[in-house]
Amino acid sequence: MEIRGDVEFAGYSVDHPARGWNAEAVTQEHQEKLGRGLALFDFDGTLVPWDTQVLFSDFVIRQEPIRRSFLPLFAAFAPCYKILGDEGLKRVFLSYLWKAHRSQIEVWAREFVEQRLVGMCYPGLLDRLKRHQEAGELTVLASASPDLYIREVGRVLGFDIALGTEVEFGDTMPLFPDLRNHKGEEKVVRLSRLLGAPPNGVWPRSHGYTDSTADLPMMRCCEQGTLVNPSPRLTEIGEEKGWEILRPQVPWKGKADKLGQILRFTAAI
Repeated sequence: MEIRGDVEFAGYSVDHPARGWNAEAVTQEHQEKLGRGLALFDFDGTLVPWDTQVLFSDFVIRQEPIRRSFLPLFAAFAPCYKILGDEGLKRVFLSYLWKAHRSQIEVWAREFVEQRLVGMCYPGLLDRLKRHQEAGELTVLASASPDLYIREVGRVLGFDIALGTEVEFGDTMPLFPDLRNHKGEEKVVRLSRLLGAPPNGVWPRSHGYTDSTADLPMMRCCEQGTLVNPSPRLTEIGEEKGWEILRPQVPWKGKADKLGQILRFTAAI
């Protein structure tokens, strides 16, 4: 089934957990919710139309403009993508946070999510999330974006568990922080570690949401699937699998307008 346009949405609010909320702790309450159902959501392109790593870097640089001086380093390494891969290039990109204190990054993440990011989410997908929450199901945010702010996204949107790419650092951020890219099979590995491996390859009463072929390993572990503005290739796969296809309205008109809006978002850069 393919649905075009966003569904009607009047508003979205949840009782935010306390800031000490543990994004990965699996409690007895979570186990009970898992028995009722499991909803797995990707983030970039699925709940929000944009690449949030670019948006977060822009937000930080607007707070401390001197940090734009680290971006040429990323530009220098970008042509080495085939050698570095997604994980290596992500480490280089995070160099704009070099020497930032953990406490400051946490403040930036909170302000970024509450003041800017949540308002950019697809209303219709937030409505879907709310339905799963109201049904008492376990809701999990599984994103490849850095956990620096993904945990805060999970807290603000009321997810039970929020998983992003784990960025390893102490009191201050190193130039090229160690990380393990939370993408593809890694999502299934980490989810299995927390929830238990999917019986016979599929979690019972589960529903996955994504916009990307990179999430096919996760989606194949779900009983139901929903694709958000999928590519032609992913659309074909989804139709073969009988997955629902949503095409919410994006905030741009064509590739040129999208590029222009990204440039406006990153004007500080």
